[in-house]
Amino acid sequence: MQALLCVLLGIAAGVSSGLFGIGGGIILVPGMIYLLGFTQKRAQGTSLMALLLPIGIFAVWQYWKQNAVDLVVGGYIIAGFLFGSIFGSRIALSLSDVVLRRCFAAFLVIVAIQLVLKK
Repeated sequence: MQALLCVLLGIAAGVSSGLFGIGGGIILVPGMIYLLGFTQKRAQGTSLMALLLPIGIFAVWQYWKQNAVDLVVGGYIIAGFLFGSIFGSRIALSLSDVVLRRCFAAFLVIVAIQLVLKK
């Protein structure tokens, strides 16, 4: 049953990633916490493992075929992401699960408000 639940979480994350361009972590992290009983840190670490390049490359290919990928901008983002992910993971691992979960929730609320208010 857990394997099926994990596959369904993966499908939901994949669809949201391909459809909206969002990181699957927005789906995977809460899903693993509430459905699988993971801690915040374990959910985030597992989400990162699942979303590495081999997964995203298939969605990128679909966009590439429609000329909807900017390689230069993407390259700069990758460079920043490499360094940012090291610092972000160190900060996350230094926080308690409660503080980290609240920070994640606040981030989601801020993004949601901005999307609703943007014209």
